[in-house]
Parts: sequence; structure tokens; C-alpha cells
Amino acid sequence: MARLIYGPLASLDGFVADENGNFDWAAPDDEVHASVNDLQRSIGTFLLGRRMYEVLVAWETMPTAGEPDVIRDFAELWHATDKVVFSKTLNSLSSERTRIETDFDPESVRQMKASAAKDIGVAGPHLAAEAFRAGLVDEVYMYLAPVIVGAGNRALPEDLRLNLELLHERRFRSGFVLLHYRVLT
Repeated sequence: MARLIYGPLASLDGFVADENGNFDWAAPDDEVHASVNDLQRSIGTFLLGRRMYEVLVAWETMPTAGEPDVIRDFAELWHATDKVVFSKTLNSLSSERTRIETDFDPESVRQMKASAAKDIGVAGPHLAAEAFRAGLVDEVYMYLAPVIVGAGNRALPEDLRLNLELLHERRFRSGFVLLHYRVLT
């Protein structure tokens, strides 16, 4: 059975974007980006909220000639991954291997997990919150940036309690920290 993995880049106080919607403070350096890429290698399908899709779809056409290896690597990983975008407002797609679903159906995701050959990644905190509440998330990779932003878009749902088991931790030269957890049932 495939794992459902959530791996946000967040501020130390748990936000993926500040109150103005900015997330430039979460831009990974090459070392952190390489770690994110390594995580992405296990992913065969991304489940994306509309806003996260609109951010990540830039990788579809981004010129990578002359870019660092980690940038070219992530672009290749993006192109090789199937994508399911959950949105009631998105009418068209600008990426290959992508489909739109209007509603998040936990049973459909359970079936996807049971039949997938590779892991499934969930991206976007609101969609991830739905997956957490449905008991679908198996592992969390929290990439914590060395910044406190005070308010904004939370990486994790506010009103949910889960027990976690720490599987791995890593400190990066830039001050980022990776905390890898398994969700306990």
C-alpha cells in the first residue's frame, strides 16, 4: 500500500505563507531543495489544492537550461508525476498528466493508496487538512525555515490532535530543519 505523505516548507511557527500570502522566506537553498527532491522521488501522484497547483504549475514550462542541478531535477520530477487538482473553480489545466476533481473524496483516495505503485503526496495545507481529518496521512516531512512570521496560512490544521512518531531529523546549514514523522493510529 502506498503512503500518503505531506511535506510542507513552513515557518518555525507553522505557517506556509505569511498574512500577506508571501512565502519567499521558505525558498529552499540547494541543500534543502535536494532533500525535497529526494522525497519527491518516491511520489507517483500529487494531490494538490488549487492554489498550490497554481504555484507549482510554473514547473511545467520553466526554462531550466543553465539552472542548478536541483532545479533541473525537480522539473523532471514534476513532469514525471501524475497530478490531481481539487478545485471547484479551476476550469482548465496547463500541465500534462493532470486531472481536476471538484470534491475531495476520502474513499477514492483510500482506493488510490491501495492500488498505487508509488507513494502519494498531498500538497497545500487546506487539502492536507481534509486528508488529516479523514485519517489518510501516513507521514509528515516538516521542513521548518528559520523564521517566525506571526500569522498567515497554517501548515497544519488547528483543531486536530494526532500522535506522531519521530522517524528522522536533519539540520541543514541554512538553518532549516527537517522533522520526519509517522502518523500513529
